[in-house]
Amino acid sequence: MITDKLENIDIYSDIPNIAKDFIKNLTSDIELGRVDLCDDIYVNIESYITKTTTNAQFEAHNKYIDIQILLKGNEFISYTDKSILTVKMPYNEEKDIAFYSQPVNDYPHVKLDSSNFVILFPHEAHAPQICDEFPSEVKKVVVKIKV
Repeated sequence: MITDKLENIDIYSDIPNIAKDFIKNLTSDIELGRVDLCDDIYVNIESYITKTTTNAQFEAHNKYIDIQILLKGNEFISYTDKSILTVKMPYNEEKDIAFYSQPVNDYPHVKLDSSNFVILFPHEAHAPQICDEFPSEVKKVVVKIKV
């Protein structure tokens, strides 16, 4: 897992330029939905209400790296190596996701806001959408890069 300020996105040479250019040109008024940047990279723009740790759960992906960026609001993302977790819902090949059963509040977390980003790799389980103090609306961009 990598977390850094958005202003430093260019130093990550492994992030394809098409993804970096998209990230650098983001504005908070971007429409919700999916944007395909190329065959191996797409973006989901979503809005939702954050949840408490009680309602959060770990997930992981095998095919894609996530770059997560908030455009509005803030949230916490818990993370850990998926190899130490117990599978709750087995990996779904079509949706590229598995879910895990451990409570998220027992693991480290990072705070995501409009100034930073987090990169999550396939070996890392993550529990996104966790509220700060109270559930609130956020707008998030998730760039998916095929591994």
